[in-house]
Amino acid sequence: MHIPDGYLSPQTYIPLLGAAAVFWSTALRKVRDRLSHRHVPYLAMAAAFSFLIQMFNIPIPGGTSGHAVGGAVIAILLGPWAAVLAISIVLVIQAVVFGDGGITAIGANCFNMATVLPFIGYGTFKAVCGTAREGTRVAVAAFLAGYIGLFAASLTAAVQFGIQPIIAADAQGTPLYAPYPLSVAVPAMVFQHLILFGVVEGMVTVLLLRYFIRNEKDLIYAFGGGQA
Repeated sequence: MHIPDGYLSPQTYIPLLGAAAVFWSTALRKVRDRLSHRHVPYLAMAAAFSFLIQMFNIPIPGGTSGHAVGGAVIAILLGPWAAVLAISIVLVIQAVVFGDGGITAIGANCFNMATVLPFIGYGTFKAVCGTAREGTRVAVAAFLAGYIGLFAASLTAAVQFGIQPIIAADAQGTPLYAPYPLSVAVPAMVFQHLILFGVVEGMVTVLLLRYFIRNEKDLIYAFGGGQA
């Protein structure tokens, strides 16, 4: 899902960088004000975990790749604003140091994976989980949080690809950036995440949440824990 350089036009990546910057600044303030000091080590561990899981990166059609992110489980455990920071740090390091994702696409990648995924995943978990704190309902909520969150992020990226031929073409109508229209970009991106990567994201979310429920239940943000 890492978008490389040259696939998004300035009309796309500049506004997305601005949107990402708004979320970064808000996340910094909210994490400083709301996150308990007990969560600080876990925030560092969350970034390391997200970096590790994204290393299992499989190229897919459209010039990008598919992988799990860990965004939903980080949002459930530490809160969606903490997830924004943890995953954004990972994405910036990957782009600058490892060339995984473009420099110009940092804003887009952070918007998709560090904003859309955590917030959609967290909202899904809270809606499905309700007042439950363990059991099958929590497991189903966790799986759907990961699955739907990653699907939403992949769909957002696919739309960003698919609109490029519409908004950035030369006088002859030849696309200057990503050449695939929405009819190609959306199925190519979304299908892979629906049948494979979303399932992995969902299972990772369930397994990690189960561990914390057994061992650190009072720290789970979605259950009211760990907030200053």
